Amino acid sequence: MLKEKIKGLAKELKSEVISNRRHLHANPELSYQEFETAEFVRQKLAEIGVSQVEQKATTGWTALIEGKNPTKRIIALRADMDALPIIEANEVSYKSKKNGVMHACGHDAHTASLLGAAKILHSVKDQFEGTIKLIFQPGEEVAPGGASYMIKDGALENPRPSGIIGQHVMPFIPAGKVGFRQGIYMASADELYITVKGKGGHGAMPETLIDPVLISSHLIVALQQVVSRAANPKVPSVLSFGRVEALGATNVIPNEVKIQGTFRTLNEDWRAQAHQKMLQIAKGLVEGMGGEVDFEIRKGYPFLQNDPELTARATLAAKEYLGEENVLDLDIWMAAEDFAYYSQEIDGCFYRLGTRNEEKGIVSSVHTPTFDIDEDALEIGAGLMAWLAVSELEKA
Repeated sequence: MLKEKIKGLAKELKSEVISNRRHLHANPELSYQEFETAEFVRQKLAEIGVSQVEQKATTGWTALIEGKNPTKRIIALRADMDALPIIEANEVSYKSKKNGVMHACGHDAHTASLLGAAKILHSVKDQFEGTIKLIFQPGEEVAPGGASYMIKDGALENPRPSGIIGQHVMPFIPAGKVGFRQGIYMASADELYITVKGKGGHGAMPETLIDPVLISSHLIVALQQVVSRAANPKVPSVLSFGRVEALGATNVIPNEVKIQGTFRTLNEDWRAQAHQKMLQIAKGLVEGMGGEVDFEIRKGYPFLQNDPELTARATLAAKEYLGEENVLDLDIWMAAEDFAYYSQEIDGCFYRLGTRNEEKGIVSSVHTPTFDIDEDALEIGAGLMAWLAVSELEKA
């Protein structure tokens, strides 16, 4: 039975997948700089025997694993490869060798898992019909997102998959379990860059100034009405400001204040409306208080929507592979992922791989200096991806 064959291969390859993950973890590269990582992936695909490997978006790859009757149906599997500008605090044998760069979001696990899945699928290619397209992409962490570049460079063409499946680690789910959600799952993400200009001077002479610090404090509060009063309560929205620069002193008012934030939601029409409302509020309030404002909205990833039918099939296949008790239902997640670009083009299923283990002390969230995974999860990471791919091909 193919399922048991895949499970056996995943078990056999576990140490290899862990080794690959540790190599990647120790040698992280920032977004769009994944040259060594890309070469490592290319070499591993060559060792496996995967052919038709094509370079995309400078540091990305696509590759094909063809079964019998390769044109019957095509499904894609995706992994991202970039790391984050974080100083790793873990004291492990595979600790990052590059100070200030760390795989703190699990992309090392994603890449290692897909390489493992590729080896499994190549081993059983005479036992399924259709083609599996592998997508290794750069730059998931930095807008506009490596997925957008991969798509522009033809990653979803020649051949075009009917759907795409992506996997992401989840430190809130115990290792051994996975999670799925049909429909809207993750938020769009836009970056906000605001400069409030006034007239600085001595803090003891406010009557001679146009205080950009005071104006900025009013603006930050006023913009919250976009979420609290203008948004439909049924549509989740988040507006957060994480950086405010007012480079004055205790008695020095600066000439300008710089503010940076993020806006996220789950509806593209409301997203566009919210942009206009923020611009209107900023212009009216700042100019009304005597200042000037520059407000730049850098559009990031769209919201991520899992195709209901593909996700339902994948969920059922995961239950067959892991047991129903190990497959969880996920809630909406207001983080963002550039897998959303793929889901806007073709049917997509983006699911979560549990990597938490409290007994081992592996509990830190992604994007933190102490993030790590329970590497036992990598057996599922590779095996389940392979099983989901062949299960989807069988649905044709």
